[in-house]
Amino acid sequence: MKLFLLFSHSLTPPQEEDARISLGVTDIRPLPADLQQLWSQVPPDLEELGSMASPIWDWLEHEAQVGDYVLVQGDFGLTYATVNKSIGLGLVPIYATTERKSTETTNAQGQVTKTLVFTHVRFRRYG
Repeated sequence: MKLFLLFSHSLTPPQEEDARISLGVTDIRPLPADLQQLWSQVPPDLEELGSMASPIWDWLEHEAQVGDYVLVQGDFGLTYATVNKSIGLGLVPIYATTERKSTETTNAQGQVTKTLVFTHVRFRRYG
């Protein structure tokens, strides 16, 4: 079982371990560098995303097999369209859930610094 990574980060060790244990993933495939650049830098002024996303979707269609997982997180519109595309290809789109812990500190000048720590909890299917 393969897991295709369509998001802007690297998997953390706990995420990789969870994918292998809970999903039965044996092969993790990130986007090639040129497609990663497309995924990570979606131009905000585009009217529609289909033509921009087409190379990513073509790669996914050629590399993935029915039942493979696709971790899809990023630009909301591109994520939505890619989840639908993945389902149409017989793939299983998922996203990572996290627990967020927030702390705030105030310095002598009254400035507040907020720190967020994200801890992986699980992968969840879209839909």
